[in-house]
Parts: sequence; C-alpha cells; structure tokens
Amino acid sequence: MTETERLDDYILRHIDKEPEYLHRLYRATHLHLLYSRMASGHLQGRLLKMLVQMIRPQTILELGTYSGYSALSMAEGLEEGGVIHTIEINDEQEDFTRPWFENSDFTDKIHLHIGDAMKIVPQLNLQFDLVFIDADKRHYVDYYQLVMPYLRNDGYIIADNTLWDGHVLEENPHDPQTLGIMAFNDLVAQDERVEKVILPLRDGLTLIRKIHNA
Repeated sequence: MTETERLDDYILRHIDKEPEYLHRLYRATHLHLLYSRMASGHLQGRLLKMLVQMIRPQTILELGTYSGYSALSMAEGLEEGGVIHTIEINDEQEDFTRPWFENSDFTDKIHLHIGDAMKIVPQLNLQFDLVFIDADKRHYVDYYQLVMPYLRNDGYIIADNTLWDGHVLEENPHDPQTLGIMAFNDLVAQDERVEKVILPLRDGLTLIRKIHNA
C-alpha cells in the first residue's frame, strides 16, 4: 500500500461512517456501471453533506447525476422543504439511478431530469442557492455561464474534478477534457463576481461564492 493509499485509509477511518444505503449504492455502481470512478464516494459524500448543512440551501441544482451518490449525500444534509434538481444527459443511466432515489429516505427531495442541462435549466427558471457541477468536463465553461444568472447572490457553486488527475499542469494538453477544465479554472480565477478556492480533495474540488451585488 502506498503512502497516499495509507493516508486515504486513515482519513476514512477518522470521519463519519458511510451510510449503509450509500455503501450499497457505491458497490452496485462498481458492479454494474462503466466509469465507476465517477461516483463521489465516502469522503466526498460526507463533505457534500456537511457543506449543504453549512450553506443551508433550499434549492440545489446538480449537473451530472450518474449513479446518484452525490445527490443522495446532499439530500441527507438538506433541511425540511429543501429540494435538489439533478440533471443527467445519458438516458441509459435512468434505469439504474431512479430506483435508488425512489427507494431512499429522500425521494421527495430529489427531482431527476433526463436530458441536456443547457435546455433544462432555462425551462426550470428557478433561483438556486447551490449548484454542483460534475458533468462533461469539455463544457464546464458553458455550464458556469449557464448557471450564474440562476444563482442567487451569496449562492455557491461546487465544481468537481478541477485538478483532473494533475493534467492541469501539462504545458500543451490536447485532450478536450483537460482543455475544458483548464479554461474553466482560468475563467473562474479571473471572475471578480465570485470568491473561489480549490481544495486538493480527490480530483480537485472548487468552491465558488457569488458575491452579493457583484
């Protein structure tokens, strides 16, 4: 076991336990889905729950549902009356994910939408307190520009995978995912409407706050 793996194991043994339902979902994700690494997992799930409890949003938007682990983690931290609108573009994902929502303790808090977020978000026409971006890395800039008008002042964006396995350090990257993440990071860094910090958690997690009256 490498030092990084030992540290990861140490961290997981010293934070809140993973809920049994999410543990079963994580195992099912690895057994039945491709690209199972995309699932948030124990550490990030506990962080998302705590961030929701700290921010106390009433309305959350998630771009990129995948197996539903992150949505369920955030729903766990929601206060009474809070809702999550989560959007997944891959319609083949619905048969796996929707039952996990419907059979959870938070089914009334989660609204799953299947389709293109660029079309769905304007149709929802809601103001969001928190947005979690974990979708196609090539379009992070587009997602950011899409959600900003619908994010209330003092609202938050959490963007996943913003260090992209360290590929953001490459001098001349060619793959569109890396280029998309780098363009997003540069855009956010220069955007004076927001405060921002990148956490080196897993694959990088950026916390962004929309400044009041910015």
